[in-house]
Amino acid sequence: MSTRLPIQLLRMRYAEAAQAYLRMLRTQRPEHFMESTTQARQRKITLESLDLVSARRPEVQVFNELLVQYTEKGSEEVRQVVPDNMVVTHREPIEAEGSFDVELQPVGPLWVLEYVSKHSKRKDNEESFPKYERALKVPYLLLFYPDDQEVTLYRHNRRRYVSVKPNENGRLAIPDLELEVALLDGWVRFWFRGDLLPLPADLQAELDEQRRRNEQLQRRLNDEGRRADDERRRADDECRRADDERNRADGAERRLADALAELERLRGSRSNG
Repeated sequence: MSTRLPIQLLRMRYAEAAQAYLRMLRTQRPEHFMESTTQARQRKITLESLDLVSARRPEVQVFNELLVQYTEKGSEEVRQVVPDNMVVTHREPIEAEGSFDVELQPVGPLWVLEYVSKHSKRKDNEESFPKYERALKVPYLLLFYPDDQEVTLYRHNRRRYVSVKPNENGRLAIPDLELEVALLDGWVRFWFRGDLLPLPADLQAELDEQRRRNEQLQRRLNDEGRRADDERRRADDECRRADDERNRADGAERRLADALAELERLRGSRSNG
């Protein structure tokens, strides 16, 4: 890639190329707007998963179908490629309005992900591969063929791509991102620092289950509270009955004492008479 043109001129050239690409999509290649449901589903899984990585590592920035533009050494022609997803690591927000112009960015792509379906003709992935490998030299490339349930992760060794071998967990590791990838239930899933990254649907199911358990626990607590209240009321009733019995006994004892005293008084009166 080259920066021999003045920056302002380079910006204009990239902007013109991006507009030309957009016009081409609208007029000549409408199939670029069409994709299979498997591609859409995998892109959704990727975005939802990597959002969790970005929350813990803010420098990890994820892009979705963003036009990548660059020039090659010895040529001023703008080249283009559109990965399904792209990951860039940079501490400051990447400004890429409409296109990611490599020569104007502080860093290049770290990882590109492509989901290839035989039911879609959105782009020629055989044409994209050498762009990632030779021109852009993107450190990592993931190819997923959902129809064949095949996933391959490539790592660039500064000359070409070599496939990454599964680790002891059977996953493909990207140490730069503390990530691992593997197929799970038919989709590429992601593990961060050894833990599977959940999807919103999974989190919602867990939340619903936790709410159900909380409601059951609350009902049990309420039932136990009512039973405890009943026991307290019964105990209070027993205490009141015991108090009443004691009061009646005390009254009877007082009346008996009074009667005995009156009897003694009467006896004393007769004796004196």
